[in-house]
Amino acid sequence: MIKKIHHVAYRCKDALETARWYEKHLDMKLVLSIAEDAVPSTGEADPYMHIFMDAGMDNVLAFFELPTRAPMGRDENTPAWTQHLAMEVESMEVLMAAKARLEAAGIEVIGPTDHALFQSIYFFDPNGHRLELACNTGSPKMLEALDKVKWDMLEEWAKTKKAPKHAAWMHDGRHKEMFN
Repeated sequence: MIKKIHHVAYRCKDALETARWYEKHLDMKLVLSIAEDAVPSTGEADPYMHIFMDAGMDNVLAFFELPTRAPMGRDENTPAWTQHLAMEVESMEVLMAAKARLEAAGIEVIGPTDHALFQSIYFFDPNGHRLELACNTGSPKMLEALDKVKWDMLEEWAKTKKAPKHAAWMHDGRHKEMFN
């Protein structure tokens, strides 16, 4: 039924600052700006600026600035590391260059973190959204091994709410020996 994700939208504090930040730090070009005094789907009076950033390969990241609403917050019951947007880069060289560029701009970066299937760096945009840049490093054998246990893991989790150990190799380092 779904052809693709058309766009993903988040709230931002300042649309101009956000557009400039994403262009400068992630090479995402501003492709569209829309502003209205009322919400088209509801008719509610609520002025907004809606910007759309080119995330590559027909992927679009969008933001809403809502100046008449209370300041942005976050779900205090959800840890900051949980909700994030992960974007793929083509190589470890690109990932490490992005890390160096972000850090040179004064942005705190965590990683790279080895997830067996991919390596990632993590950082926050000026709105407080956690972002991840990921480079695929896994093998078809890793994907096959995970495919075999995905439902067993989910069923066990549903019963126990404890992390199943079927794929513990992903983060305990054993993947380096198991899949070479």
